[in-house]
Amino acid sequence: MRFTRQTVADLSIPTGKHYHIVWDEALPGFGVRVNPTNKVWVVQYRAAGKSRRETIGRVDAISLDDARKRARASLAKAHLGADPQAEKAEERSRAAVTLGAVSVRYLKDAERRLRPRSFEEAERYLKKHWQPLGNLALHKVKRADVAARLNDIAKQNGPYAANRGRAVLSAVFTWAMGEGLADGNPVVGTNKAMEEVSRDHVLRDTELAAIWKACREDDYGRIVRLLILTGQRRDEVGAMHSEEINMEQATWSIPRERTKNGLPHDVPLSNAALAILRSAPRDDRRSLVFGDGVGGFQGWSRAKSALDRRMAKTGVMVRPWRLHDLRRTAATRLGELGTLPHVVEAILNHISGHKAGVAGIYNRATYAKEKRSALNAWGEHLRQCVFESDVETKARTTA
Repeated sequence: MRFTRQTVADLSIPTGKHYHIVWDEALPGFGVRVNPTNKVWVVQYRAAGKSRRETIGRVDAISLDDARKRARASLAKAHLGADPQAEKAEERSRAAVTLGAVSVRYLKDAERRLRPRSFEEAERYLKKHWQPLGNLALHKVKRADVAARLNDIAKQNGPYAANRGRAVLSAVFTWAMGEGLADGNPVVGTNKAMEEVSRDHVLRDTELAAIWKACREDDYGRIVRLLILTGQRRDEVGAMHSEEINMEQATWSIPRERTKNGLPHDVPLSNAALAILRSAPRDDRRSLVFGDGVGGFQGWSRAKSALDRRMAKTGVMVRPWRLHDLRRTAATRLGELGTLPHVVEAILNHISGHKAGVAGIYNRATYAKEKRSALNAWGEHLRQCVFESDVETKARTTA
């Protein structure tokens, strides 16, 4: 039968059959399967020595001309040695491998490799910032898609967030390539929202005093003040455990599991630091000093924004700053107060410079006396800065 719209419309199932297939005389291999409730276009060919039958679509949804074109394309592929049916199955399989699904697999693998803070950041970026692309098949994610989304992230969350999100997504595709799930990395070649350089921002004494005074008697306020006093890392303070603190010996002992370099670290506590820890409320149900959930303190960005708003109301000019600037500032000021470089590195728990050499063989108690003396002097210097700031403020208000 030569197919026309009318001849196809008139097709029916012969008595006693469950379905009926009729082939087009004009294009061998192209046909119509007549079912009890519908009719579908089909194409039949041989591939890899086997007969294959592929469904093109419903007769009432695809026109005769379009169905013939699709049938010719499949027959041509088969003639050239390909298997259109297998290709479709492979395409369906690849389509099921979405960016969202691969991200979940990546996070499961990354959780055992990344530090907790790095893992939390990766999880947040993938679930929040890259969620709009989550339903795309991995092989369908193009460089243009990534670039467009990076621009959106930069507009909504800032250039730093875009750069971090870019790095996380690149890590996902690199991992997926190693797992055989992706053939390339579409992040490669996209532009960074901004070029980042190593920060060297050191806060002035007046700025430190303004930050100190803007801190409230809450978890975040105590954390910020401890960051200033000790020069330690944000997550080390934010996830501090009560058993790490020895109030009698005025020492905070950070276990190797919580330090960046994997080495245990003792931090002498000045009187100001001890006073802050004594003021922190304790919850007998958890050993963590700060926060109220399963982990340590959460809500860093929101708390920092609130602190900045309070500082802005004081009228004191403070340049834009980040929490890590407090660590750099402490190290710089300790040096200015006469602390020797190797002692500063010991306070910061660095393994570069002096500690990477001969000093690296000493045990964790090395320079304990020098570290305590330096941090006590730093605590006194801060007290004086805050005191002088109060005097200046009082003088201005009474003038």
